[in-house]
Amino acid sequence: MKTLIVGGGLSGLALAHALEAQGADYLVVEARSRFGGRILTHHDAGGYFDMGPAWFWPGQPRIAAMIARLNLQKFDQFADGVLTFENEHGQVQRGQGLSSMEGSWRLAGGLGALTDALANGLPEGRKRRNAVVTRLEHLEGHCIATLSNTKTIRADRVVLALPPRVSAQIEFLPALPVGAIQTMQGVATWMAGQAKAVAVYDRPFWRDDGLSGDAMSRKGPMVEIHDASPATGGPYALFGFIGVPPNGRADEHILRQHLLAQLVRLFGPQAAEPRQLYVKDWAFDPFTATEADKAPLYAHPTYGLAEAMTDLWDGKLHFAGTEVAPVFGGYIEGALEAAENVLSTLNL
Repeated sequence: MKTLIVGGGLSGLALAHALEAQGADYLVVEARSRFGGRILTHHDAGGYFDMGPAWFWPGQPRIAAMIARLNLQKFDQFADGVLTFENEHGQVQRGQGLSSMEGSWRLAGGLGALTDALANGLPEGRKRRNAVVTRLEHLEGHCIATLSNTKTIRADRVVLALPPRVSAQIEFLPALPVGAIQTMQGVATWMAGQAKAVAVYDRPFWRDDGLSGDAMSRKGPMVEIHDASPATGGPYALFGFIGVPPNGRADEHILRQHLLAQLVRLFGPQAAEPRQLYVKDWAFDPFTATEADKAPLYAHPTYGLAEAMTDLWDGKLHFAGTEVAPVFGGYIEGALEAAENVLSTLNL
């Protein structure tokens, strides 16, 4: 095996897609039972609802080119109507502004349509799910990956298409330099501390009231809410970012009660009974987040491939993933940028 890609999220899949196009020898392994990583799309009665990232923007050329190449369709984030604001006392005001995400794009079918298209375009023999890498060994010019089931994979080089903090949990033999491990542990995983809720309804009743679905709240548990409906038709949805710290939202049953109460305060009694209420807490996903990621982020981190993470194991160990992208780190575009950058360094 020439190249082993550890991580079947967008960055790893994009790299595998590029290697497949070049006729290269590779294998992409994913710890989860599904591909996509932090991209996760739920489907309900023809609707599609992103529980991870949902948006991309003009000025991001790689995602635009890939969508065109895969014959996927983008659409504008719904933005018609006014914004709703909730103060710290739960008092609600309307008409305090317009949609804050106007100009953002979403993908028909959800972003899962993108990762599904990439994964489905790879031959079965080039991809493996439920494959948790627990140890990486550099021995006599080769890399040997040991899986949780004790099986091993031998490769000439390894690309860790994972959040650096998750990569740092792998056992490395020989051990990586202390500076490299400390640097990896210090890179905040984008979105890892986030939790997201999506309430799905048969009708977009908020639109009937002249509301965009946008809401800002100082009471919570959701601090920011937007319309998450499909491009056309239903079912329709509202999604929100949950602002309660991870340890304060661990009881999902209680959290759901507070979510519904807030939706009723903001959008009226019709919000009380969604057909589905999806909740995804990334902070408790072991393949995304570590304990360190439960600390809140107050600003967008400065990302890029740190020097301490380069030239490891005689150039046999590489990193991909949005956290190592120097320009678009933390965005979907960054995952593709990182894959593109590591591809240029491989001696194929």
